[in-house]
Amino acid sequence: MSTRLVINHQNKLVSLRHPEKAHKPDNPIQRKPEWIRVKAPTHPIYHETRALMREHKLATVCEEAACPNIGECWSQRHATMMIMGEICTRACAFCNVSTGLPLALDEAEPGRVAEAVAKLGLRHVVITSVDRDDLKDGGARHFAKVIEAVREMSPTTTIEILTPDFLRKEGALDIVVAAKPDVFNHNIETVPRLYPTIRPGARYFQSLRLLSDVKRLDPMMFTKSGLMLGLGEEKAEVGQVMDDFRIADVDFLTLGQYLQPSVKHAAVKHFVTPEEFKDYAATARVKGFLQVSASPLTRSSYHADQDFALLKSERARRLGEVA
Repeated sequence: MSTRLVINHQNKLVSLRHPEKAHKPDNPIQRKPEWIRVKAPTHPIYHETRALMREHKLATVCEEAACPNIGECWSQRHATMMIMGEICTRACAFCNVSTGLPLALDEAEPGRVAEAVAKLGLRHVVITSVDRDDLKDGGARHFAKVIEAVREMSPTTTIEILTPDFLRKEGALDIVVAAKPDVFNHNIETVPRLYPTIRPGARYFQSLRLLSDVKRLDPMMFTKSGLMLGLGEEKAEVGQVMDDFRIADVDFLTLGQYLQPSVKHAAVKHFVTPEEFKDYAATARVKGFLQVSASPLTRSSYHADQDFALLKSERARRLGEVA
């Protein structure tokens, strides 16, 4: 892929990971408010985790998506594995993962993921992927193989997956749900009005239908989805997405601040304050979600192990009340 130099969120020159964005006008990167600034990672366990990822030749969304929480999470040996390569077939306006034509699937990858999970001693692991529109099943069988490999090597580890939308991939969802992950996560990302500019390769109602179909296939499987805020959405629109989620019986909602990876990505329209996030969280709880995580630094897999324990506990409590 051809590359060009641009300014990133740290005001450094970097090679452009998205050649398809090169022609777009620059969106200046705003100075982040105090409440979302994080320190550079220095903990020795962070470096151990990074070395383990390199040893097993694994990609992580923590690195590829430039997650601000990488220092904290990796220092606790929590890393979100990104399978099926580092190149995505989509070109979302918010995402820092490289876009292009992916390589062939690595058949040895499920075993390497399982080995890394075992060495890290994870109680809960999050596994995500790039979009693989080039594959007939969108990568569904590969997801299933990874789940099976982790189960075999670490039978007590709970597994959370964060999948693509499997757009026009008939039967793909059935394959993944049959592999029995503990949590099925698929992010809506933004409100439907912004899809044409922010998530042009996706369809809002396809993503919503995917989440609903998980419950149709396995009513007891936990489902999870999230939104990035600060892209220009209105509060009423966020509320409507929450209602759509509840109709689809989504259990867990995450809300976090969008951070612009480079000047060629979508601009931050608004830095949502911690108080606004608290208001959104209160609204979501009233609407009936089992679990809500809403803060400027919230990401899909942030504190996922702790949140999964709370998710199970809240479902048990509500089922007990019904009984």
